[in-house]
Amino acid sequence: MTERGSTFARALPAALLAVAAASALWTVPALMRTAGTVRAARSMEAAAGRLDGPGVLEAMGAAMRDVAEAVEPAVVHVSVAAAARGRLGERGFTQSGSGWVWDGSGHVVTNAHVVDGAREVEVQLHDGSLHAASIVGLDPRTDVAVLRVDAPGLLPARRSADLPAQGDLVFAFGSPFEFRFSMSSGIVSGLGRSAGLAEVEYESFIQVDAAINPGNSGGPLTDIRGQVIGMNTAIATGRGATAGGGQFAGIGLAIPMAIVENVVGQLIEHGAVSRGFLGVQVVDARRMRAGGPRGSAFDAVRARFPGDAAVIAAVTRGSPAEAAGLRAGDVILAVGGRRIEVADEVLSEIGSRRPGSDLALEVWRAGEAADAAGEGSRVPVTVRLGTLDPSVNAPMLVALLSRAGLSGLADASRGGRRGVEVGRADGPIATDIPAGSMIVAVDGLRVASLDDLWVRLGRGASGRVRILAGPGAVLSVVRPDGTERDVDLPLR
Repeated sequence: MTERGSTFARALPAALLAVAAASALWTVPALMRTAGTVRAARSMEAAAGRLDGPGVLEAMGAAMRDVAEAVEPAVVHVSVAAAARGRLGERGFTQSGSGWVWDGSGHVVTNAHVVDGAREVEVQLHDGSLHAASIVGLDPRTDVAVLRVDAPGLLPARRSADLPAQGDLVFAFGSPFEFRFSMSSGIVSGLGRSAGLAEVEYESFIQVDAAINPGNSGGPLTDIRGQVIGMNTAIATGRGATAGGGQFAGIGLAIPMAIVENVVGQLIEHGAVSRGFLGVQVVDARRMRAGGPRGSAFDAVRARFPGDAAVIAAVTRGSPAEAAGLRAGDVILAVGGRRIEVADEVLSEIGSRRPGSDLALEVWRAGEAADAAGEGSRVPVTVRLGTLDPSVNAPMLVALLSRAGLSGLADASRGGRRGVEVGRADGPIATDIPAGSMIVAVDGLRVASLDDLWVRLGRGASGRVRILAGPGAVLSVVRPDGTERDVDLPLR
């Protein structure tokens, strides 16, 4: 064999090996891809077969469809033509929101901020029919309103006053951005939330992550059985909470049904709302530790109570609180089962309940009952609420009206119309508003009670807090002779 042949012979096995290796590098991945494709195809086919049969997701989908079918016929769309009057004239505007049928008598529930200042209200039912609605009453402090429509075949929503639990699945209904009769889902993120809304003074919201946007206001929030457990009212936008404005940022707020039931019942029965009265002054425990009242009871709170709660700074003589045995220095931990972290939450829980109702409180108390470790003791207290005098929480406004010459104010009803009667009028204002006149609106916003009057005078037409040193407000009054007129009232 020649030298060249010998070299070729020696190189051949190496070449064959290289070719085989190259072939393997291409063939093996191809085979693996083919095998992977086969396995994926079989997996897809098996999964599709399982999905085609009965399963958890199918059951969940069917249940959600059932919720929609159970709730949607009770949901309404609310359209409003409104106006607000001030010293610079009248401002007209339109707005819309949502609501839901309360009963077969034609009562519909929505948010107060949706219909406040309304001249005309129109309700669209689930079948598309449009009906004029009248305002039965509204409560600005809780942002609840009741309308009435004359329409056949109304289908009321089912309701549940039971509080949900964190993690419960919930559904929000309404008309976000005018997409009418929409539904979204989420879970309960928290309970008893206070959002610092200027428009809502008695806050104990259900926090949800179901999508809520402008137009959802007033719509129902339901549980998995299609029972209404709350009313959508506000959104936390990342710049604070807002009622009816802004866009959804993951936190929606709903008024619990217990508050809605209380307010709606009173508005239907009386056209106005009376509030519970406990008779305590409270301060935040955190602020108490930094200062506040002095005395052995308060010193014990500072020394022994490390948490967040509300401390009773004073008890009104002859009040329900005194009758129940509450005393200065007691720390309120819970009201009606709601954990209390700041003093405002106590006022919210008391003010959103009916007078005469029994309420359970949990109180931390130092003193003789303190245990050996000096940690104090938890004391259950049941109190029967009295009736709040609305003027108690509005001393500055009472003084302003008195300086203007108006006093002796009281709730009144005349000819089926509610308002605030002026018992005494002195000075120049008596010409325009003589004694016996009835105040029926402030800046074009209706007044049905003394509590409404203080709310309206304390807020501007936008619903925000009014600057009391400002120019004033416009009172709409019905005088004793039946004539009506608008009167400028200085607030200085």
